[in-house]
Amino acid sequence: MATTNRIVLVRHGETVGQSSIRYFGATDVALSQRGREQMREAALALPGNAFPLVVSSPLSRAWESARIVAPRGSSLRLLSELREVDFGEWEGLTAQEIQARDPVRFEDWRAGRDGFAYPGGECRADFEARVGRAVAAMLEIGAHSILVVVHKGVIQTIVRGLTDCELGPESPPLGGMLQLTREPGGGWSVGRPASYPHPNSLV
Repeated sequence: MATTNRIVLVRHGETVGQSSIRYFGATDVALSQRGREQMREAALALPGNAFPLVVSSPLSRAWESARIVAPRGSSLRLLSELREVDFGEWEGLTAQEIQARDPVRFEDWRAGRDGFAYPGGECRADFEARVGRAVAAMLEIGAHSILVVVHKGVIQTIVRGLTDCELGPESPPLGGMLQLTREPGGGWSVGRPASYPHPNSLV
């Protein structure tokens, strides 16, 4: 079986619900026109054009982004485990609104407390476990390069799980792109594709 040596992670674009400032997890909001423009820009910077496997979250903002950014003729596979975390009662709120309405849990969330669960939503540990299952399934296929178009929380979880690197809280930005590369010893490193000029820092 072939070995996966490269995973390109792309975050979906801006949505009609202002995902740049609002927390949408389980809520299925569509891409905005600006989001489509961001994905066309990402497509121009996509490193290489050979991705035997293209995967996406089944939420419309992700799979529509994947349709735009993936090389022409690519077959898209939707994995339900790659959905964004369910924020429960916090769905659609800004960080400021969450802090005002639920200050104690807001601080637990920001501090990364063990066992944290979003009120009425998903436990963070369960979310990380299901994303981990999706990664294992993707790697088992053995495609040499994989393009993954998903959500910020999913990307951060994949990077943490494969590299132990912690991305900054706003990384990657909407329409942003990261590349995971397998090292000779079998581990993974994270960086930006050389063709991707976005100024935002990774960590």
